[in-house]
Amino acid sequence: MALGSPASATADALRYYPVAPAVQLNVRSGPGTGYSVVRQLPAGAKVAIFCQSPGTTVSGYYGTSNIWDNIDSGEYVSDAYVNTGSDGYIAERCG
Repeated sequence: MALGSPASATADALRYYPVAPAVQLNVRSGPGTGYSVVRQLPAGAKVAIFCQSPGTTVSGYYGTSNIWDNIDSGEYVSDAYVNTGSDGYIAERCG
């Protein structure tokens, strides 16, 4: 298993971050808007971040960011819609 993959993280080590209020957030297959939408998170969702990658710059509820959060195997959301408490990286880079 690769370090930082969802299967390698233990439940005790996971921290969940809230998605912007009243936002149904697109989950994409890669770190950018050019990747396909694989599902949509409901308003009020919270996500665990396993690693982060640079990608398409997005302007969202929490500002403008090119950081994409890996929330599961092959699933990414723009960090501009996740309240991590930081404008920078809060997890290791994917890869």
